[in-house]
Amino acid sequence: MKPMQARHRALAFTLLTLLSGFGAAAHAADAPRPGGLQTLMIRSQANGTMASHDGVVEALRQTVIAAQVAGAIVQLDVKAGDRVKAGQVLMRIDARAAEQAATASEAQAQSARAALQLASREFERQQQLFKQHYISQAALDQAEAQFKATQAQVNAQVAQLGLARTQSGFNIVRSPYDGVIAELPVNLGDMAMPGRALATVYDPSALRVTANVPQSLGASLAGPSRWLIEIPGINTADTPIVPTGAQLLPLVDASSHTLQLRLNLPAKLTGVVPGMFARVLVPGVPGAAPALRVPRSAIVRRAELTGLYVLDAKGAPLLRQVRLGAAQGESVEVLSGLTAGEQVVVDSAAAARIR
Repeated sequence: MKPMQARHRALAFTLLTLLSGFGAAAHAADAPRPGGLQTLMIRSQANGTMASHDGVVEALRQTVIAAQVAGAIVQLDVKAGDRVKAGQVLMRIDARAAEQAATASEAQAQSARAALQLASREFERQQQLFKQHYISQAALDQAEAQFKATQAQVNAQVAQLGLARTQSGFNIVRSPYDGVIAELPVNLGDMAMPGRALATVYDPSALRVTANVPQSLGASLAGPSRWLIEIPGINTADTPIVPTGAQLLPLVDASSHTLQLRLNLPAKLTGVVPGMFARVLVPGVPGAAPALRVPRSAIVRRAELTGLYVLDAKGAPLLRQVRLGAAQGESVEVLSGLTAGEQVVVDSAAAARIR
């Protein structure tokens, strides 16, 4: 009987051990997340009232000023970011060769004028002699031809002089209109060559936002009042910019099936420059794609990185880069980098401390 009792005791001990293991596993599954982080399950939300399209700020007038003559840059009066007036001198190119060419052309023109005076007097004398029947008609014709040839040479020399003077003016680079120096890729002493870019000027009073929109929106949204503009750092979706004009180019891109939309910005917007990122917001668009929205407190901004903390398979917060869309109140739309059903940490600062 004693061996049988020993077997029963061993079996009971084994069962007790297994039950205690299952209890520990269940306790671990119910353990709170590290640091008590508050999370939010991301769900798709209806987005039938607002659609967003990425765009860029452009200048209606932007000019690349290029050199028309060769020579070293001997004077540079502006730098990038300076405001300039129409006709203001931006830089000067060494003009000694052009000035010498103009001087030579002027001397040749004076010589031609002197020759023309002599030919004119000779022709007058030949006409008087012909009237007195001292010379033949052939001699008179020869004198007239000599006079006309000399006159043609004078016209050619005067035209050459005008060309030389015009080319000497190319050595002075001026601003074509009131604007801002956007780029200055040359320095004092650099060699200017015909066609080389010397400066880029744009007019800050006339800016626009250009974006590509689906062709399905083109027919229904033709007026500027149907579009709104958000420029991060300048305004938000709660205070959008209303464009002063809109233009849909009548050409559909065959690869993306989109139309190019151009929205004119109001004049005198502070801090807006060409190249800035912008969003074109389309209110009242039926059937817009579902949106993923997260609270503003979940967003992490570090230099050029925009992201949020998402729980991985082990429940640990993992920083992930995302691309944001329009903001509405205390929530922000996530365009990419996040999928429905994922857990997002609401307090990004708390998640950073755990990491």
